[in-house]
Amino acid sequence: MEVALAVDIGGTKVDAALVDGAGGIVPGSRHREATGAGQTSATFSTVLASVCGRAADAAAPGSHRIVGVGIGAAGPLLRGGTSISPLNMPGIRDFALAPAVASAAPGAPVRVALDGTCITLAEHRFGALRGVRNGIAMVVSTGIGGGIVLDGRIVLGNAGNAGHVGQVWVRRPDPADPVRATVEAVAAGPATVRWANERGWPGADGRALAVDYAARHPLAVEAVHRSASAVGHAIAAYAALLDLEVVAIGGGFARVARDYVELVEAAAHELAVLPAARGIRVVRAALGDDAPLVGAAMLVLAGVGEPQPQAPAAGG
Repeated sequence: MEVALAVDIGGTKVDAALVDGAGGIVPGSRHREATGAGQTSATFSTVLASVCGRAADAAAPGSHRIVGVGIGAAGPLLRGGTSISPLNMPGIRDFALAPAVASAAPGAPVRVALDGTCITLAEHRFGALRGVRNGIAMVVSTGIGGGIVLDGRIVLGNAGNAGHVGQVWVRRPDPADPVRATVEAVAAGPATVRWANERGWPGADGRALAVDYAARHPLAVEAVHRSASAVGHAIAAYAALLDLEVVAIGGGFARVARDYVELVEAAAHELAVLPAARGIRVVRAALGDDAPLVGAAMLVLAGVGEPQPQAPAAGG
């Protein structure tokens, strides 16, 4: 059976596993190691080689053949998608991925995309966006990210960095700190907990917020509704710009309330300017924590290539 070595690079961990063409993770092949903001290029290279090597070792001789390595990574991507400079690991800059995974799958091609792109690819092929021509997969967690499907194809963008849906403004930006006006800064889990804390809610994290929301604690309810409204605000803009059918929402903070997705959809409909945008459907993502690895594998197994570097400008 042909499989891909799939890798998911986040801000706090690296996951790796073998994934087959049906999106199944080979039993016993999934491995994880912690990372974090203190990583350097040297330590990160060691972590990446280790977790990939252990995953590759699960390939049963004669039963599994690794045909490529698919990597989903926090952005931004550089050099046509061959290097990364993840914002949440400031000690890693212009890190070349292929050499770090080469020993786990010698000679195999390496394809790279944003983690949000991989999630979208997985949901479009196997999950909540299956059969959807125009949609977005969105993750609401410690940050907000995602990816875009247009005319049935995953959008990669000029340098592979399309899909940073968390950077859309949902508040009036302050020129001194425009990031604070983004939907990520307003609606992600830590931002929502911090907003509630500043108003007197005593809880420590999203889990506590979920408990108090279920108990109808007024500040917890207000905080969750504020997050959902901001995400709906952003979706109303996406729907108008891209003429979308569906947005699939996943991520840990999207589980803070049983009705979170319904709250987001209601806000998107209420805030939509164009009549067509009021028909947007907001649904729960289907693949959960498997989506990043499944999508990374599909970069190889479904033939979705990394973006190519731009040709130099004339006279450059």
